[in-house]
Amino acid sequence: MASSVQPRQLALALPHEEKLTRDDFLEGPANEAALALIDGWPDWPNRIMLLVGPDGSGKSHLAAIWAESAGARATAAHALTADTVPAALATGALVVEDLRPSDFDERAMFHLMNLARQDDAYVLITARLPPSAFEIELRDLRSRLRAVPTVTLLPPDDQLFRGLIVKFCADRQMSVDEPLVSYLTNRIERSYAAVRQAVELLDTEALRLGRPVTRALAAELLRDA
Repeated sequence: MASSVQPRQLALALPHEEKLTRDDFLEGPANEAALALIDGWPDWPNRIMLLVGPDGSGKSHLAAIWAESAGARATAAHALTADTVPAALATGALVVEDLRPSDFDERAMFHLMNLARQDDAYVLITARLPPSAFEIELRDLRSRLRAVPTVTLLPPDDQLFRGLIVKFCADRQMSVDEPLVSYLTNRIERSYAAVRQAVELLDTEALRLGRPVTRALAAELLRDA
């Protein structure tokens, strides 16, 4: 007797490309100052600048826009070493991504700041927290980092929040309608990370279940969230 149980479709983790061009950046009051900094280069108040904001707030997108304009190389903060600093600054511009407390080489960072000043290079550092929240052993580095001008990305307003839902869905080639966008806007936590997580969940489960991405599916998945 043939089984009536339908096999469950496996959700494959297919790669998706997040668009990081200037035209794809969603503008709003939350990121107005940060975008003005990027668009205003090279007329910066300081050759080393710091972008601070929560996960998903657009720091990497802004850094990518600036890197394209400035011909900057990019490195993760935790990967920076004293030996790699000269090569990293070879183009005269560098993005240092995701500076985190206790997760970077202090001497390498101090060397980078000194060499950037010596060579008149530009450096854009991104971080989730301001350096004032870091425990830094090197006193000179501590004072240097805390003196770097900081631009902070704020929580998204309603318009930007809705735009992020649409953008993250478009990045995953998901077709969405107004009822779904409105439901997510009113249902999930008002944060960049929550939007990304909700869209990823919808994409994964819609594929696994073989269902379209709709408000009804979102309500099922987020009912207990």
